[in-house]
Amino acid sequence: MPQPPAPELSLDSPRTWLEFADPEWVPGTETEDVADDGPAQMFRCDLTWLTSSWTCIYGRGCAGIYADRPDDGCCTLGAHFADDDDEQRVAAAVARLDPSGWQYAAEGTSPDGSNANWTETDAEGARKTRVVDGACVFLNRPGFAAGDGCALHKLALDQGQEPLELKPDVCWQLPIRRSYRNVDRPDGTSYLEVTISEYDRRGWGAGGHDLDWYCTGNPQAHIGAEPVYRSLRPELVELIGAEAYDVLARHCDQLTGARKLLPLTVHPATRAAAKPVKSAKPVKPAKSGKPAKPGKAAREG
Repeated sequence: MPQPPAPELSLDSPRTWLEFADPEWVPGTETEDVADDGPAQMFRCDLTWLTSSWTCIYGRGCAGIYADRPDDGCCTLGAHFADDDDEQRVAAAVARLDPSGWQYAAEGTSPDGSNANWTETDAEGARKTRVVDGACVFLNRPGFAAGDGCALHKLALDQGQEPLELKPDVCWQLPIRRSYRNVDRPDGTSYLEVTISEYDRRGWGAGGHDLDWYCTGNPQAHIGAEPVYRSLRPELVELIGAEAYDVLARHCDQLTGARKLLPLTVHPATRAAAKPVKSAKPVKPAKSGKPAKPGKAAREG
């Protein structure tokens, strides 16, 4: 990994977007008095992001969101729960953890012996995973016998499950962002627009700009063997449904295949990561036994 971490690129680069109707939408029955108002839900997807070569580089170059805690990745602050269902699903997973795979099992266990001491509330009263020794209670630190990283993530992989089945929603969704807005058509009808895009710094609100390092706009993290829409297929299916994913993947396949022929938009961090590193020009050997001509710096030294 370069030292210091490579700089992030602009958040406002050109983007290629795809809009399509939710294939699971079933139009109402048309009669003489009731016309088809169009799809009730549309997807709007950032193809520039989804076809990028971003990949999580935790443990292999991630600098962490805070410079003084580079081994935490993005787990320093703990994870806020999306809702009660999210917390209950994680609670069921926590009950399956044991000290062999969870470094902070003792700290996450209540005096009565139950795994019920791993949550807390923030200053605004929102519920989240507890922070212990400066990071999320589920983050195994370097040197732990079972390996570092999220204990819930490791449990899922060890038991043949997708990590999204056990981890808090915010953890498995990152760095995909799903957002919603209602759109009014000129004819007075409306639909729900579901946007799938990159969760960049600004997704965190004003506090996102206080993070010392962030991955999505950094070329160091754009080294994946597969584009995002393939490497994060389970997450995307969970977010938009299997039928919509198939439509999205088909268009992404067409886009990546056409890039060799058309000047289509490529994520700037992916483009930067693909550029070859320029090597220094070799010094030409002196002719006829004469010493090589010194460079400007040598002459002025």
